[in-house]
Amino acid sequence: MMYQEIEQAEKDLLHTYNRFPVVFDHGEGVHLYDTEGKEYLDFCAGIAVFALGYGVKEYNDALKDQVDKLIHTSNYFYNEPAIRAAALVKKYTGMDRVFFTNSGGESVEGTIKAARKYAYTRDGHSDHEIIAMEHSFHGRTMGALSVTGNAHYREPFEPLIGNIRFAEYNDLESVKAQVTDKTCAIIMETVQGEGGIFPAKPEFIQGIRKLCDEKDILLILDEIQCGMGRTGTMYAYEQYGVKPDILATAKALGCGVPIGAFAMTEKVAQMSLTAGDHGSTYGGNPLACRAVCSVYELMEKKQVLQNVNEVGVYLEQKLSELAEEYDFIEGQRGLGLMRGLVFRCPVNGILKKTLQKGLVLINAGTNIIRFVPPLVITRNDVDDMLSILRPALDERSKEQA
Repeated sequence: MMYQEIEQAEKDLLHTYNRFPVVFDHGEGVHLYDTEGKEYLDFCAGIAVFALGYGVKEYNDALKDQVDKLIHTSNYFYNEPAIRAAALVKKYTGMDRVFFTNSGGESVEGTIKAARKYAYTRDGHSDHEIIAMEHSFHGRTMGALSVTGNAHYREPFEPLIGNIRFAEYNDLESVKAQVTDKTCAIIMETVQGEGGIFPAKPEFIQGIRKLCDEKDILLILDEIQCGMGRTGTMYAYEQYGVKPDILATAKALGCGVPIGAFAMTEKVAQMSLTAGDHGSTYGGNPLACRAVCSVYELMEKKQVLQNVNEVGVYLEQKLSELAEEYDFIEGQRGLGLMRGLVFRCPVNGILKKTLQKGLVLINAGTNIIRFVPPLVITRNDVDDMLSILRPALDERSKEQA
């Protein structure tokens, strides 16, 4: 039956994804189940989205309650969940103003518009430049794609928005070399995700912050994947002692309900987007914002950050052991429960084997296995993951011999 469904999907859906041949039906805790009842240990979490795991009663009940009350009104009016959600985003980000979107890509679009409007308000020019990072990933929409540092993604859709310069991540001098009198913003991921799970070096991100302060350049941090507790603090930049001028967040913000946000300081807000400059029909609707409220509340209640810091250390240790054991593994890197195991060979074949054995993993580039599990996993879950991954690695060793 499952393969009939897959065949139907291939006839009906636009082929923009190379999907694995599984149809998931439901989830419970940190496990997923396909339509034939097979169990899978989930170390993907919907690409760093389902931070709380599946079947969380308090979260589900909150959404059911909101469905019965009010799902949508439009932004011509206020709604109570959006007001509460905005206050929570401010509390946990340290920002002053919030705009709710429907996705990470839309959040990045908003940050770009806010930065350019800020510079336009400041000096009346409309030819400002933004510096982005090589190997970055910010989304598939035209603006987000324009600041994504991978020519392979950009080239088929050019011309994109102009006045974008690219610098090398974790190379401060490379960034300084791209600064001109037209530079209005620097956008970067605090931890690069799709580009290979590269955390920012402290001296790099702190140097960027200092550079921005000196030249009235806005620092935009994209924490769509690395935010919401993923690295052990609610937002990764907290670990560096810096604060962005504009922040993009999404993914685990709604734990499965499509919502994102961009937030900014009061200084940026007073000089950037005003009525009529930006909008979203669905952005900040009551259902999505009720999800945000529930996520933040449950992260506190379940002491998720404490768990990330404890289990993240254990996962780091175990991945390092794998790197020492197998000569085709170079090493591991990351923060908290955002980890990459770096191979000297493509990993797609390994991912297919682990999926067949009941483990969901994804890649970051061709040679990195990405570990972004629900933030509620335990050490036992890590051990269970390794009990499936290790035989797949052993098979890879035999194939090389």
